[in-house]
Amino acid sequence: MARLTQRRKVHRYLLDGSEAAMEFPVRVREDVLAAEEPLEIRFGNLSFAVTMRTPGDDFDLVAGFLVSEGIIRSQEDLVSLRFCAGEDETGRQTFNVVEAQFRPGLVLPDTGRHVYTSSSCGICGSTSIEAVRKTLNHDVHGDRLRVPVDVLARLPEQLREAQALFDKTGGVHAAGLFRIDDGGTAELLCLREDVGRHNAVDKVIGWALREGLLPLRGTVLQVSGRASFELVQKAALAGIPVLAAVSAPSSLAADLAADTGVTLVGFSRGKSLNAYVGQERLAPALAGPHPHRKLPANVNGK
Repeated sequence: MARLTQRRKVHRYLLDGSEAAMEFPVRVREDVLAAEEPLEIRFGNLSFAVTMRTPGDDFDLVAGFLVSEGIIRSQEDLVSLRFCAGEDETGRQTFNVVEAQFRPGLVLPDTGRHVYTSSSCGICGSTSIEAVRKTLNHDVHGDRLRVPVDVLARLPEQLREAQALFDKTGGVHAAGLFRIDDGGTAELLCLREDVGRHNAVDKVIGWALREGLLPLRGTVLQVSGRASFELVQKAALAGIPVLAAVSAPSSLAADLAADTGVTLVGFSRGKSLNAYVGQERLAPALAGPHPHRKLPANVNGK
């Protein structure tokens, strides 16, 4: 996991009152941290945005970011992605700058301008929703996906089982794209991990774009944290009909989900879940256990 993690010496304090804690209250050990580095996104030679991310699957991240910003709509809009030359103080190639090239005639936003991605952008909720509505490429309202509630509630467990980087660090978010078959089996199509939950989702959507799978009809996006306005935006722009989160959604996330037709689920934790919007896509629980499928080779980008 080169560059995905970093080892660091830590002082561990034991406070459990045990005999070991009394004898050695402080221990020096090595811990593994998730890497975090900046990634600059360029349009040609012009800088457009910088995001802090866990290195790895960077082309997926950039492609998903461009979809989530409404800049590209299909695989054909994106001609190429490449790393630009750049070195750190040791002379090592950093791979921290990605240049995107687009099809001729594609209208691009002004460089350096960030749209809809910050909760502190200073515009009101209704303006935010209207801005997203104008950039929608796919109609999610008509998606006929139906997901048994027990199958949906088990997705966080499937997601957790596939989180190799979290196992090593305990410090990353995850996003997983699932397809549910007629028998109620959930297949994990793609999983991505990152210190930024938005980045993890962008990496999943970017993978789908590069595989020519957009719009992602009939799929569920399961995330490890909460469901924000931005995550609903990303799901809607990718054509994903169901977004499920382990934690709570925000009020604006629920408003946007209702406006765009995305089913929004929160507090999905194995034995219960809350459907905040679009509960008509949830089907009754299936009788008996339904084991999930083995992970395909490309789930973790291997």
